[in-house]
Amino acid sequence: MMQESIYNMIPPKPVVVVKPPMTKSKIPGNIPPTASTFHQPGTSHPVLSNMSGDATTKSVQDRTHAALGKPIGSYANDATKFMKKFAKSSSVPSLREVKMTSPDQLKPTHLKESRFLGGGGPPKRHEIPVMNLVTSKNFITANAVEVILAQPKKNQDNTKDYLRKEDFGRVPKYLHHVKKDMQNEMDYIQQLQDQRRADNASPMQPMDDEERMMLLDGLKSKWEAINTAYQGETHIMIMDTKGKKYRKEKHEAEMAQIEKDIEKLSKKNIHVHLAS
Repeated sequence: MMQESIYNMIPPKPVVVVKPPMTKSKIPGNIPPTASTFHQPGTSHPVLSNMSGDATTKSVQDRTHAALGKPIGSYANDATKFMKKFAKSSSVPSLREVKMTSPDQLKPTHLKESRFLGGGGPPKRHEIPVMNLVTSKNFITANAVEVILAQPKKNQDNTKDYLRKEDFGRVPKYLHHVKKDMQNEMDYIQQLQDQRRADNASPMQPMDDEERMMLLDGLKSKWEAINTAYQGETHIMIMDTKGKKYRKEKHEAEMAQIEKDIEKLSKKNIHVHLAS
């Protein structure tokens, strides 16, 4: 245990340990070792490899996917490698490419006639040109006058004016086809709704008063006719034959049924079943 001392009040200076420089090998670390047994099988020396020590790469390259294959998704096609434009066909080369690759194609097949007499190149030695042709035109003044009198060049406005189109303000043709298709679809839907409404409609229909009165008049007339025939046989008291008995029962049954029908038709709000 350190004893108390006035000299211990001031802490001593820390000693800095200087690290020596790191030693780096002159031999690269990716060079295979000499006479190594750590190599893949399949070489001409199955026991040792790189006996001379002059190999710069591995004697047998790594086979990353020799056993289990590549990772999942590695065999998928590369999206950036697709068939480009004109990959299977040739386009028209530019003038610069033709000059560089086949300049013979630019040579004319037929030469124009020369402007000199006789043609075929520059003038001959004995052909003396016309000399001392001088003009009195002042080109400076003429150019100045031409520039002053020239009209200013108008800038061409290449902006497309949509207000002057042929079909401006008109309904496009495709909208007519769309409206027609929509109308046909609406008609078909309306037809289906009408058919469904007709199928779900009640089979009962109210009878018209005029038709009801006509039926009443007809039933009353028929009742009177049957009653007349029935009254003609009421004096017969003894029903000794089957025909008499049958006619009497028939007339009574018909009149009873007609009276029931007249009683039903005498009421209001009569509904008739359409299927009947």
